[in-house]
Amino acid sequence: MTDEFRIATGLPQYDLTFDMTVEIPRGTKNKYEMDHNTGRIRLDRTLFTSTQYPYDYGFIEGTLGEDGDPLDSMVILTEPTFPGCLVRCRAIAMFRMRDEAGPDDKVLCIPTADVRRDYMDDIDDVPQMVMLEIEHFFTVYKDLEPGKSVEGASWTGRTDAEAEIRASFERAKGTSYEHLKVDLQ
Repeated sequence: MTDEFRIATGLPQYDLTFDMTVEIPRGTKNKYEMDHNTGRIRLDRTLFTSTQYPYDYGFIEGTLGEDGDPLDSMVILTEPTFPGCLVRCRAIAMFRMRDEAGPDDKVLCIPTADVRRDYMDDIDDVPQMVMLEIEHFFTVYKDLEPGKSVEGASWTGRTDAEAEIRASFERAKGTSYEHLKVDLQ
């Protein structure tokens, strides 16, 4: 959806939009990861718990999170997509957590082209049940896996999410992840 269309129809415009690559579609226990050397999707593992990914999960293109991988993201969609699908998004919140390797933040996103979600602008606009479902998933999805853990989980709003995205773009400069360029609006 173009800015011209949003202006003409009175829909909101956004300061920061970005591309998210979906690695894992909603409703699966399989954990797929992008092989950044080949650009192919690889099956990493099947979750040990009975949980499934509640929404499509992947990473924000051209970023480097504090964990040394592209910044993780989850996008609220009506239907699941597929591994490798590119979705133009905007951030509305961030789930801060630590795993066995350190900080592992997850940006919660909305597709920019989905006018049904335009009312979601910040963390206070996300239905509480959606937040609880996501929080529950991330606090238990590594249970039963030897040597893996999650701790220190909490939610923060859009301002912090956008600050982390911008910091992650900066961290990616000069790395192999920088080639995944995005056009920030």
